Amino acid sequence: MTVYFIGAGPGAPDLITVRGQRLLASCRVCLYAGSLVPRELLAVCPPGARLVDTARLDLDRITGELVRAHREGHDVARLHSGDPSVFSAVAEQMRRLDAAGVPYVMVPGVPSFAAAAAALGRELTVPAVGQTVVLTRIARQATPMPEHEDLATLGRSRALLVLHLAARYADAVVAELLPHYGADCPAAVVAWASRPDELVLRGPLGTIGDQVRAAGVTRTAVIMVGRVLGAGQFPDSHLYSAGRDRGAGPSGCPAPSGSPEPPGHPEPSGRLDPSGPPPAPSTGGAGPSGVGGAGGRDGGPAGGPGPVGR
Repeated sequence: MTVYFIGAGPGAPDLITVRGQRLLASCRVCLYAGSLVPRELLAVCPPGARLVDTARLDLDRITGELVRAHREGHDVARLHSGDPSVFSAVAEQMRRLDAAGVPYVMVPGVPSFAAAAAALGRELTVPAVGQTVVLTRIARQATPMPEHEDLATLGRSRALLVLHLAARYADAVVAELLPHYGADCPAAVVAWASRPDELVLRGPLGTIGDQVRAAGVTRTAVIMVGRVLGAGQFPDSHLYSAGRDRGAGPSGCPAPSGSPEPPGHPEPSGRLDPSGPPPAPSTGGAGPSGVGGAGGRDGGPAGGPGPVGR
């Protein structure tokens, strides 16, 4: 039996992937982050499925539920908000499943920063303005940040910063970034992205802390800082340039004659078929421990500090 780490998306229930929804409908056990995962998704679970809210469970108890389901012969849908590859804490779960001999599969989801970009109506990479996106957080009420990943160090790049787990400390974030980005640098905060109560705040970096405080935003938000958020005058990309040789492959080599698809665009596989078989599980090798998955952590008690960006 297999544990499926499924990205539930940023909040809107219809932003789960087709694959994620299909697997959710087939698993007899579902563990979910109760304060973050849309309740509507639980209705997709098969009748009589065992539903476990992990919001108040520690790692030992979560692992125990996963191993128990495996021993009882049940596939498990382990629902994480956003995408399990970022800030989801799946790495330590996978490490324990490796030790227990339980196979697992990661199923991607729509991350919170992508939903925030959609709410802003912005591409996050703009020619000649910004081609780098830094996903990070701050170390308040959370695992300490690694050396050289503090905001001052990251801010020196002046790349677009996307901060999770930081809305409650927006004033401190602004203070650390002002020397590197300047008070007039475009910034935005998107709370509850893709949900009916979605809130978007925009303005110069120097004012964004005041806006966050006035709006009462303390969680379930991402902070974005970077010149690309206000870019209007920039050159067209080479991708659609009239001068680009469209007879060449990605490396500049001539495309094979008679190729039915443009180079770099292979025929889609049958794995996208909702009725197709599930992906093959991993048999180990989850990698080093740590935050492994643009997902989201299980939420804390209602009203308490919780994850942002979901």
